[in-house]
Amino acid sequence: MPLADHLRELRNRLAKAVLAIAVVTIVAAFFYQDIINFITAPLLHSVGCTQSFGELAKSKDVHCAHLTVSGLLTPFTLALKASLTAGVVVASPIWLYQLWAFVAPGLHRHEKRYAYAFVGFGFPLFIGGGYLAYHVLPTTAKVMIDLTPKGAENLLPLDNMLDLVTRMVVVFGLAFEMPLLLVMLNLTGILSGKRMLGWWRGMVVGIAAFAAVATPGADPISMLALATPIWVLFFIAVGVSLFNDRRRARRAAEGPGDDEASELDLTPEDIGEVEAVSAGRAPEPPDTDRVNGYDDVT
Repeated sequence: MPLADHLRELRNRLAKAVLAIAVVTIVAAFFYQDIINFITAPLLHSVGCTQSFGELAKSKDVHCAHLTVSGLLTPFTLALKASLTAGVVVASPIWLYQLWAFVAPGLHRHEKRYAYAFVGFGFPLFIGGGYLAYHVLPTTAKVMIDLTPKGAENLLPLDNMLDLVTRMVVVFGLAFEMPLLLVMLNLTGILSGKRMLGWWRGMVVGIAAFAAVATPGADPISMLALATPIWVLFFIAVGVSLFNDRRRARRAAEGPGDDEASELDLTPEDIGEVEAVSAGRAPEPPDTDRVNGYDDVT
């Protein structure tokens, strides 16, 4: 299509994606209190609070870390942030489909197959990383709260807590995509499994360092909770890549199939020394098989 048609289609796809997110966000705004309770409940329980955020607002006799909201516009910002997060997550099938519908017509058949595999495995991996972060945060919060000096009261800003939970879920989810990216690079022939295997020492140390920086707590439990699954996924990616390399080498040794074209060798060859032709050279003697310069067939 011409460039103007591509831009027009992109505009329509983006409009549909934004409209879906906006509709879900508006609906989620009526339940933002429940969304905040769902996000903060594990953290509150880990620090000794047996009630949800809404119940804490009504009760004043609960001895635990207190959630605070400061500023006149902060409640509105919290409601908007919680609703928008729910809108992006719940409407993800729609905006992912719009993105795929825009990109798919320009892909070859094998590229579409790789893209289907990436989406099919990428979404569960991201959800798995977010689920792990959601269950690691309470342990991290308990360790951090236990460092509070005796006699001091710990006040937890609710907006900061929501930012922390969101950031941790996104970081854990993206970290779980790293092995899938390595497999996709191997399938496209950019990275070999043998080369990946040679990186295992650096990858183990690098993943541990990343986990130490990504987790907000200083405890080794949170770091190992993030690093261990990524280590396992990395070695699974190496195993899949090595198997794919062996399969590719075996297919190359067998040659192309009946419905595949063989590779042509277009390398120029040396034709040797060319004999020079001079103007005053005597003509070659006539061939005995020719009569008047013509063969018998002619």
